[in-house]
Amino acid sequence: MAKAPWIVAGVAAAALVAVVVSTRPASGSIHPDPRPGITAEKILPNFAIPKNPGALEAYAAARTAAATLDGVYCHCDCSKHSGHRSLLTCFESDHGAFCDICMGEAMVASGMAARGQSLMEIRDAIDRQFGT
Repeated sequence: MAKAPWIVAGVAAAALVAVVVSTRPASGSIHPDPRPGITAEKILPNFAIPKNPGALEAYAAARTAAATLDGVYCHCDCSKHSGHRSLLTCFESDHGAFCDICMGEAMVASGMAARGQSLMEIRDAIDRQFGT
């Protein structure tokens, strides 16, 4: 009888691991497909951006690389807690101004896009730097 709690705990732990593994996307599949014709038109204008350190620069970076950001997953997991589609969505509200991950990813993605690096290279760099 003394083994029963350990067996239950072991089964529960195995079930938890199975849930985590089965709900985690396969490598490379977490990034959304960029949509054709996406522009920066929905990114907040400067007057509406909270005056947090780095926010104006991050929103400017998002404006210069909006189409790229539309194809990048945001590792603050806002797709799960805020319903965001992509990193671009973070800058269509004030969310990006309050999140160091969003701002950091936008700066990296914009800089790499300006240097002509591909979306795949940008995604790989974002995943290495900001992924878990």
